[in-house]
Amino acid sequence: MPTRFVQGFRELLSEALDSVDPTSGVKLGKCIGAYAFYDYDGEPIYVGQTTEDFATRIGRHLRGQRSDTLAYRILDPFEVAEMELYPVEHLRKEPAAVKRAQVDAIEYSAYVHAIRDSKYKAILNEKIPPVSAPVELPPSYRFNLVPEDMREDREHPDVRIARRAETLARVAAVAHERGEVSAGLRRVIVIQAVRLADLAAARLAYAEGRKRPEPDSINVPALVGNVMAEFSDGGGDSD
Repeated sequence: MPTRFVQGFRELLSEALDSVDPTSGVKLGKCIGAYAFYDYDGEPIYVGQTTEDFATRIGRHLRGQRSDTLAYRILDPFEVAEMELYPVEHLRKEPAAVKRAQVDAIEYSAYVHAIRDSKYKAILNEKIPPVSAPVELPPSYRFNLVPEDMREDREHPDVRIARRAETLARVAAVAHERGEVSAGLRRVIVIQAVRLADLAAARLAYAEGRKRPEPDSINVPALVGNVMAEFSDGGGDSD
């Protein structure tokens, strides 16, 4: 049996996906569109899209259903405290090329929006979404996925430091075992290391009774380069 936390997490996820999109009258879990995940600080950590449906795609990320072990290791489901869905079910019946182009544009705009709102100015996408002209994002729906009675324990800095260190070690091990990996994976390793260092530094500052270091204490753009102007191959859903 799953732990009580996992059961509660999955119940909240199911409730969110069972919510109805007012625009289309379809349950969100059956809609297509873009999505974003946030950590316990409300910090955006990942943006994706699907032309299948949200329930299938997000299930792969958050219910341990991913066949791609590397992608599963990059995003730790236990770091995801909230998700935001941008449904565009009205595009489902469009010709495949039109649907793909429009969903790509929404995903890229959601990606840019997430990075601009991020204190790190970078998120944990290995592949940058296909670069598209900016579009107005559709109405979005944001959901908490953490049971309230367990939030205090799950968001404790020491718990999160341990989880981030473990995730970083797993991804670095994959890079070591494979030898040749994408530049995107190397970038993810740096970003996860920055996230770990920032949280650990905040914990130290608290223990010493001083102010938490400012976000610009670490120059993330200098470490990872431009995360806005790279093209993916455009094939399949972005990972």
